[in-house]
Amino acid sequence: MVTRIDFVSLIKDHQSGVWRYLRILGCDATQADDLTQETFLAVLERPFEDHGPQAAAAYLRTVARNQFVSYLRRANRNVPLDQADQVKFDQIDHDWSRWASHDSGESYLSALQDCLKSLGERAKRAIDLKYRDEKSRSEIAADLEMTEDGAKNLMQRAKQSLRECVERKLDSKKP
Repeated sequence: MVTRIDFVSLIKDHQSGVWRYLRILGCDATQADDLTQETFLAVLERPFEDHGPQAAAAYLRTVARNQFVSYLRRANRNVPLDQADQVKFDQIDHDWSRWASHDSGESYLSALQDCLKSLGERAKRAIDLKYRDEKSRSEIAADLEMTEDGAKNLMQRAKQSLRECVERKLDSKKP
C-alpha cells in the first residue's frame, strides 16, 4: 500500500542513515550535516510516495548522493565525476544495502567498534591519527616513528583486518 509521507517520521527514521551514508561517500562531519539537511529539504520540496522503509531509505540515498555530487561541482573541486565515480558510488550503495540499510548502519558501527578493540596498539593509534585526528601519512609516520611506506602498509593491513572482522561479525548475525 502506498501512503503519503510523514516528514517528521521520515527524518526521525532515516536521518542517521543518510548522514552515515554521506560520510561513507567522503563527506566530513560538517559536510554530512549540511548535505543531510539539504537531502531532506529536497524531499520536502518534491515529496515522493512512501512504499515502505527500505524504498524510502534507497530513495533518500539517491537524493543524498545527488546532493553530494552537486556539492562537489559547486565547490569547483575539479573532480571529474565519470564512469569510475559511478562504479564507486554503485559499490558503496551495494555495500550499504548489504550491511547497513536495515538499521541505518547501527549494527555495522557496533561491529566496527568491537573490531577496533582487536587491533594492536600501533594499528589502533594509526587509525585514530588518520580518522579521528585527520593526520597525513607523513604525520602518522612521524608520530609512530616509522617510514611513510611503513605507515601506509600498517594502515592498509589495519583497514583490511577491520573490513574482514566487520564482515565476519555481520555475516554471523544474518538469519
